[in-house]
Amino acid sequence: MSDQSKAEHSIAKQRVRRKIEFVEDAEATGEVAKVYDEWRAHSGRQQMPGILKCFSHRPDFLRQVMDFSNTVHFSEGHLDRKTKEAIASYVSYLNRCPY
Repeated sequence: MSDQSKAEHSIAKQRVRRKIEFVEDAEATGEVAKVYDEWRAHSGRQQMPGILKCFSHRPDFLRQVMDFSNTVHFSEGHLDRKTKEAIASYVSYLNRCPY
């Protein structure tokens, strides 16, 4: 992503007003920080996605959402993981979602 694209994306993100307040990565403490750390260790990514942060006020439920997501999205079944990730990436692209 070019520097200009990054700047435009940052400005666009600032204009979006959240309907759900959540705990940011740097603000996470206690059980929320522990769940965020578990997710980072499992995913290999550095920042917790906003879609999961929506559940940050209920870390017990957040952990259940993560477990469910891992089971549904990343387990073998009718479609292999590679195909599921390709579908998820394409849907994210269509929705202009950074995930």
